[in-house]
Amino acid sequence: MKANPEVNKDLSFEDFKAEVLNDYHLAVTSRECSLLGRREVLSGKAKFGIFGDGKEVPQLAMAKAFKNGDFRSGYYRDQTFMMAIGKLNIEQFFAGLYANTDLKEEPMSAGRQMGGHFSTQSLDEHGNWKNLLEQKNSSSDISPTAGQMPRLLGLAQASKIYRHVKGIDTTNFSNEGNEVAWGTIGNASTSEGLFFETINAAGVLQVPMVMSVWDDEYGISVHAKHQTTKENISEILKGFQRENDEKGYEILRVIGWDYPALIETYQKASKIAREEHVPVLIHVQELTQPQGHSTSGSHERYKNEERLAWEVERDCNSKLREWIIANGIATDEDLSSVEKTIKKQVRDGKKAAWTAFTQPLKNEKIELVALLEKVAAASSNKVFIEKLKNDLADNSEPIRKDILSTARKALRYVVNETSETKNELAAWINSYIAEVQPKYSSHLYSHSDKSALKVQEVKPTYDDSSEEVDARLVIRDNFDAIFSKYPEALIFGEDAGHIGDVNQGLEGMQEKYGELRVSDVGIREATILGQGIGMAMRGLRPIAEIQYLDYILYALQIMSDDLASLHYRTKGRQKAPVIIRTRGHRLEGIWHSGSQMGGVIHLIRGIHVLVPRNMTKAAGFYNTLLEGDEPALIVECLNGYRLKEKMPTNIGEFKTPLGVVETIREGNDITLVSYGSTLRVIEQAAKELQEVGINAEIIDVQSLLPFDLNHDIVKSVAKTNRLMVIDEDVPGGASAYILNEVLNTQNAYKHLDSKPETLTAKAHRPAYGTDGDYFSKPSVEDVFEAVYNVMHESNPSDFPKLR
Repeated sequence: MKANPEVNKDLSFEDFKAEVLNDYHLAVTSRECSLLGRREVLSGKAKFGIFGDGKEVPQLAMAKAFKNGDFRSGYYRDQTFMMAIGKLNIEQFFAGLYANTDLKEEPMSAGRQMGGHFSTQSLDEHGNWKNLLEQKNSSSDISPTAGQMPRLLGLAQASKIYRHVKGIDTTNFSNEGNEVAWGTIGNASTSEGLFFETINAAGVLQVPMVMSVWDDEYGISVHAKHQTTKENISEILKGFQRENDEKGYEILRVIGWDYPALIETYQKASKIAREEHVPVLIHVQELTQPQGHSTSGSHERYKNEERLAWEVERDCNSKLREWIIANGIATDEDLSSVEKTIKKQVRDGKKAAWTAFTQPLKNEKIELVALLEKVAAASSNKVFIEKLKNDLADNSEPIRKDILSTARKALRYVVNETSETKNELAAWINSYIAEVQPKYSSHLYSHSDKSALKVQEVKPTYDDSSEEVDARLVIRDNFDAIFSKYPEALIFGEDAGHIGDVNQGLEGMQEKYGELRVSDVGIREATILGQGIGMAMRGLRPIAEIQYLDYILYALQIMSDDLASLHYRTKGRQKAPVIIRTRGHRLEGIWHSGSQMGGVIHLIRGIHVLVPRNMTKAAGFYNTLLEGDEPALIVECLNGYRLKEKMPTNIGEFKTPLGVVETIREGNDITLVSYGSTLRVIEQAAKELQEVGINAEIIDVQSLLPFDLNHDIVKSVAKTNRLMVIDEDVPGGASAYILNEVLNTQNAYKHLDSKPETLTAKAHRPAYGTDGDYFSKPSVEDVFEAVYNVMHESNPSDFPKLR
C-alpha cells in the first residue's frame, strides 16, 4: 500500500475519496505500528524503539510530491513516508525492531541498525547499480542528529551536475537533473552546526533540495525556547529567503495537521526545486509526539497537563479524521471499522515478523540440543552438560548469543576427553560461527568484482625522454588524464578551482573542464565531504578535497558515522565511492601538524586510508580507486610537491595497489617501517647508519587500511630479526596500529632477537618553525640514535654506547 505519488486535479470525487481514505489507512497503520512497537520493546522482545507517531500526515503529503529517481536523506521519524512510497510494510517495520538479520525480511539494514532507520537498495546482490530512475530512493539513515544533512547536499548537487555537465552517461541515475533531494529533520536538531552549514551551502550552490523541519517544539525533554532563537527556525532563517534577483531559498510554513494545506505546500515545493533548482525549506509546525522521544523514557516527565492536552487536540491523525468526516468523505462508523481492521492487520503483521525472526533461531536451538544430548551421553561430565542442554531447551525464545554461549560452555566440560562427539561439538561451533558471524560483520568493504583490492598494479613507465619535473606536475597531469577519461569525475575544495589548489596540483583544470567539475567551495569541511557522499551515491565519481589533514577533524564525524559505515549498514546495498584528497606530514605549527593518523584509522574503518610517499604513488592510487567502487582517503605529502620526480610515459594509466608495501632499501640488520614524508628522514638516517656498519632495510607501508595484505613485512623481519616502526604521529597512534599488525597479525614476534621498537613524535602537537619540527617529530638524528641503540644492546663491542 502506498500513497498516490501524483496529485491529479482532474480526479473524480469518488477517486478523490478513495485517495483520501487510502492516506488515512496509511496514517492509522503507521500509528498502530508505533503503538504496538513500543509495547514490543517494553515486553523485552525488542531492544529499543524510536517511532514516527505524530508526524504521519505531513509525510503523506511529502510522499505525494516524491517521484521516481528522487532521494530522501532523513531521520528516524519517517516511517509513514517510507510506507507511503511503498518501501516499508508492517512485517518489515517489526523485522527492523527485532533486528532480523535476513535482508529479505529486513531490507533496510538486515538488523544492523535499530528500527526507524530506513533505506532503499541502490545495488543488487553483486554490487551493481540498479536503475535508480525506476524507483523511489532513500539514503541510509544514521542516528547522529543532523548527520543526514551533509549527504543531502550532495544528493541534490548531483542533479545540478547531471543537468549541466555534458558527456556523462546518465543511464540509471538522472533524467536531465530533474530529481529532487528531500531532507527531513527534527526542530531541535536544527541547532546542530551541520544543519546550518548545509543550509548555507545549498543556498550558495542553488541545488534542488527540499528540507522539511518536523517541529513538535521539543528535543527529547528540552523545549524549543532552549534550542532555537525566537523558538522558530524559519523565522531566524528569513534572511535566506530569495527576493527579486537575489538567489536564496523559498521558505514555506505549514501546519502539520492541515491535510489540504500540506499537500498544496509540498506540490509547490517540488515544482520550485525540480524546475528551477532552488532549495526550499518547509517548516512544518504544530506537530506532536504522542509517545515521547523514544522507549527510553516517558514524555509525561517533562510535559505538563496543559501541553499534553494541547497535543491530543492537535494530533495530526485525529485532525485528518475530523476533516474526513466534516467533508462527507466517510462517517465516524466507516472510519471506526477501518481502524478496527487496521489494528488486526498490524497485530497479524507483527506476529508474522516475530515468527520469521524466531523460527530460524528455534531450529538452530533444536539442532544444538540434539547434539548436546549425544555429547552428554558420552561424557563423564554428563550432569553438567545436561544442565546446559535443559536450560537451552527450556528457552522458548532463544537468541543466537544463548545458543552459541551454551555450546562453548559445554565444550569446556569435554576438553580433556577423547570422543567423536567432542570433535563433532567443536566442529559445530566452528561452523556456526563461520555461518553466523558474517550476518553481523560482512560488507565493511566491497564484496563486488569492482573492489579496489581487485584492481591490478600497473607500474609507471619511463623512457629516455622522461624528464625530472616538480612532482606537482605529475599529479596535475594525472588529474588531467582522469577528467578526460571519466566524464563523471569531478573535484571540489577550498582553493581547488580558480588557482588550481594551494600547491598547483590542479593548475589549469578549471579553465579546461569548467567550474562544475573543478570547483572552489567555501570553508566548510563537513559539507565538502557531504557533497562527495551524496554525489557518489548517485553514480558520480567525486573527489572531495580537504585542504590539510588537520582540517579532516571538521569532517571526521561524517566520515566515521556516515561514509565509513554506509556499505556495512546496508549490507552492501548502498555505496558512496568518494575519494577524499588531503595533504599532511611534516607540517609546521600546532594546527598544521598532520598528526591525527592514529585517531583517523581507528574511526573510519570502512574507508581505505592511503599514505603515498610521493606524487607518482598518489596518482597511482587515484587511478586505482576510480576503477573500484569504494571510498578512500589519500594523504599527499605536503612537502613533496616541489621535489623532483620523473614524469611517467603512461600518465593516467599506472596504478598503485592497495594493501601492498614496498621495500625501498634492502638491508639485513634491522627492518624500519614507516610511511609518507618521514621516509625521507629515514632514508637519510639509513645512509648515515651505513657509515657505521649498520645496514637497515626500509619498508614503505603505503596503505594503512588495508595493511600489508601479502604479509611482506614479516618476511623482512625474518631476515633482519629486528623491527622498528617510525611515525610522526603521537605515541600509541599509528605506530601502535602498525606494530599490532606486524606482531599479532603477521606473528613477526617469532623472528625477533631484540625488543620491537617504536619511534614517534612527542605527545604534544608540533611547535611552529623548523626547530619546532626538529624537537617535536623524529629527526634524522633521532632515527640514527634509536637504531644504533638497538644494535648496541645486541652487540655492545661493535656499537659502544653513544650517550
